[in-house]
Amino acid sequence: MRKTLQSKKKQKSDPTVIGWREWISLPDLGIGLIKAKVDTGARSSSLHAYDLHRFERDQEEWIRFKVHPVQRRTHEVVEAEARIFEYRSVRSSSGKATMRPVILTNIELLGFNWPVELTLANRDEMGFRMLLGREAFRQRFFVDAGKSYYGGKPPREKRT
Repeated sequence: MRKTLQSKKKQKSDPTVIGWREWISLPDLGIGLIKAKVDTGARSSSLHAYDLHRFERDQEEWIRFKVHPVQRRTHEVVEAEARIFEYRSVRSSSGKATMRPVILTNIELLGFNWPVELTLANRDEMGFRMLLGREAFRQRFFVDAGKSYYGGKPPREKRT
């Protein structure tokens, strides 16, 4: 009979599973719920933002911007401010590289809360107002590409 080797490393618990699209919250930005595409092919995360205005606060560079959190509902607007963490060259799915401001903010998903880096870009032509790239969920979640909304769908009136 053959013996098997047992790992000396402590076994981690199974990762939490999320779908390829989820409703998330960005509480620091005043965004209660926004639908995000969970994209394992994208490294960075991006938030739809427009009317960007840079300004200085306490000798640091900040940015003020607006967000339409729900696709095709341009009458719903959230105004937000955040400190600019850095600027980053990001290559879009079409292959074009642009410099984008990056902010650091907290995200909430399935009862978990953690900081993420978000690039700000106009995503009007995209299907989702937010793209959650793999750096944001790496070592936190397993993505089930065949399912959506493991966290459930909020009632329509709660989607902001």
